[in-house]
Amino acid sequence: MNALLVVVAILGVSASGPLMAGASAPALAIAFWRNALGTIAIAPVVAPRARRELATLGRDLWRTTVFAGVMLAVHFATWVTALKMTSVAAATAMVSMQVVFVVVIDRFRGELTPRSVIGGISLAIVGVLVITGVDFSLSARALVGDLLALVGGLTAALYMIAGSRVRERLSTGSYTVACYGICAATLLVACVVAQVEMVDFSGRTWLAIVGVTICAQLLGHSVLNHLLAVMSPGLISLLLLLEVPGAAILAGIFLDQTPPVGVYAGLALILAGLVVVVLRRPPSAPAIAD
Repeated sequence: MNALLVVVAILGVSASGPLMAGASAPALAIAFWRNALGTIAIAPVVAPRARRELATLGRDLWRTTVFAGVMLAVHFATWVTALKMTSVAAATAMVSMQVVFVVVIDRFRGELTPRSVIGGISLAIVGVLVITGVDFSLSARALVGDLLALVGGLTAALYMIAGSRVRERLSTGSYTVACYGICAATLLVACVVAQVEMVDFSGRTWLAIVGVTICAQLLGHSVLNHLLAVMSPGLISLLLLLEVPGAAILAGIFLDQTPPVGVYAGLALILAGLVVVVLRRPPSAPAIAD
């Protein structure tokens, strides 16, 4: 059963990028509806406990929670935009660099970093340079998409680091509904300010938006959170890396995206580097952000 759940979860998170890239709606609107629908789906289940736990948060932890929610909003806004500007393979690989950003931020906070982890980070960075070099030769638009996906990875790392502090006081459900709600509210403001269309979409686009909510939020990361009870965080983190080739394969099948060979070479370098980072860094919570 656990093996079946792993397959379902990896397929769920892998479908996220292709579904959002194929949806004919503004990136900010997609990001908003994904988080708003996710919040609506989770809230009724966790509401009683969430009310009790959130009432105990002090001002400092509330500020941290708001910061985490805003960082998650920036993560989704930049990553979904990147999916519209560059290939799904490149965008998914770049945003997966969040693991590297977490290690780098921890390093600035005084934590020691094993040499093998530094080697893995260096290998992943080489992969990023390969992909950005290939995309730069194709178009400036693709390069901007790569850079936006990297910003998405950085803000996902900030979300994770801030959230780890709040999670010491809140259950998964309470933290999720609070953070997703703040994220959705932030994205709603961004949509209004940017004056993007939010509701006048085709039925196919709405199906894609609902699909990404179900696949990523419910069948993807929720299942992975459940598997944490029977699998180590390190193994879950490694399994999450399968999203990168999984998204690339699904984009090739359903979106007819076939990036240049250089992009796949860079993708392989990033994956190799991230595997080293995940295996060699001190144990921590898995990088479940998108």
